[in-house]
Amino acid sequence: MAAETGPAPASGSLFPDTEPAPPPETVGAAHQDETTHALAARLPASVRLGTSSWNFPGWQGLVWDARYTDKMLSQKGISAYARHPLFRAVSLDRAFYQPLTTDQYRAYAEAVPADFRYVVKAPAQVTDSLIRGTGGKGRAINPDFLSPDKASSLCAEPAAAGLGTRLGALVFQFSPLVRDAIARIDATIDRLHALLTAVARVREHVPDAVLAVEVRDREWLGPRFIAALADAGATYCLGLHPRLPPIDEQLPILRRLWPGPFVCRWNLNIKHGVHGYEQARADYAPFDRLVDADPATREQIARVAAGTAQAGQPVFVTINNKAEGSAPRSVHALAERVVARQARG
Repeated sequence: MAAETGPAPASGSLFPDTEPAPPPETVGAAHQDETTHALAARLPASVRLGTSSWNFPGWQGLVWDARYTDKMLSQKGISAYARHPLFRAVSLDRAFYQPLTTDQYRAYAEAVPADFRYVVKAPAQVTDSLIRGTGGKGRAINPDFLSPDKASSLCAEPAAAGLGTRLGALVFQFSPLVRDAIARIDATIDRLHALLTAVARVREHVPDAVLAVEVRDREWLGPRFIAALADAGATYCLGLHPRLPPIDEQLPILRRLWPGPFVCRWNLNIKHGVHGYEQARADYAPFDRLVDADPATREQIARVAAGTAQAGQPVFVTINNKAEGSAPRSVHALAERVVARQARG
C-alpha cells in the first residue's frame, strides 16, 4: 500500500522551505555626501567631535547603512562609526559602569584608524561616593571613592596599555556627592589632587593624553579645585548638565587653566531638568532628528572650540542624544559652526 502524502506546503506555512537569513557579521557605514566630506576637510585637525557611545539602531542612514540591533552595534559598530568623516572621537561610556581590561581596550584600538581618539570615562568605582543598587539608589558609602591606586589600576593603566595613542582624554566624571563630602569639600578636593597626581603617570606611555574632571555639584567649582587641576596637569571638562551653572559661569574656570585643552561633554538639554534623562529618552528616541535644537549652546561651544584650536590646543567634544535629540545631527551642526568661526578668524 502506497504511503499517503499530503499537499505540498504553501508559501507562508509553518514549515517554510527556506531558512531565515543569518544575522550580518559586520556593520556597514552609511554613505556620506560630498557636503559632509567637504565640511570635515575644513574642520581643524585638532578638533575632535563625536558622540556618547554608538549603539543606537535609530542612526540608520545617518551612521549605519542598515538597521542593526543595539547589541550588534555595541559589539561591532565602532569601525563603521569611525568611518564617518566628522567622527574623530567617541566617548567610551561603558567604562564608567564596569572597568575594562587591557585586552578590551586593545580591541577597541585595533578597530579604528590611527588618528581616531577615545574619550574614556573612568569607572564609577572611583568617581561615585556611593555604591549604588538598582535604579541608581545609593546603598552604601563607596570605600574606593577617589582611590589613587584603584584609579590607576582599574582605568589609567589598562587604558594607556590597550589604547596607546588612541587614548585622547581620560575623564573623571564625579556623580553627585554625599553630604559629608560636600561639607568637607576642601578635603575632598585634596583627595582628588592625589588621585590626579597618581594617574598623571599615564603620560609616560601616552604623552598627549588629556586628563579632565567633570562634576555634578557646584560646590567643587572654587579656587582650590582649579589649583588642584592645574598642579596635576589636568583640565576641567565643561559638563553641560542641568545640575551645573550655565556655560558662561563655567568658562572662567577654563580661563584660569589657560592655555590648555578643551574637553566638553554635552549631556542633557536643560529643559529636562536635573533628573530628565528618562524623559529625554522618551521624547527623542529613536534619535534620528533634532527635536529640541539649542543653537545658543551650540554657538558657545563652537566659540571655545574654535578659539582653542586656533591657539594650537586639542579639542574633544562629545555629544549625547539627549542634548538635542540626535547626536550625529548635533555633531554636524556643531562642525558647521566651528568652521564658520574659523573662517571669520
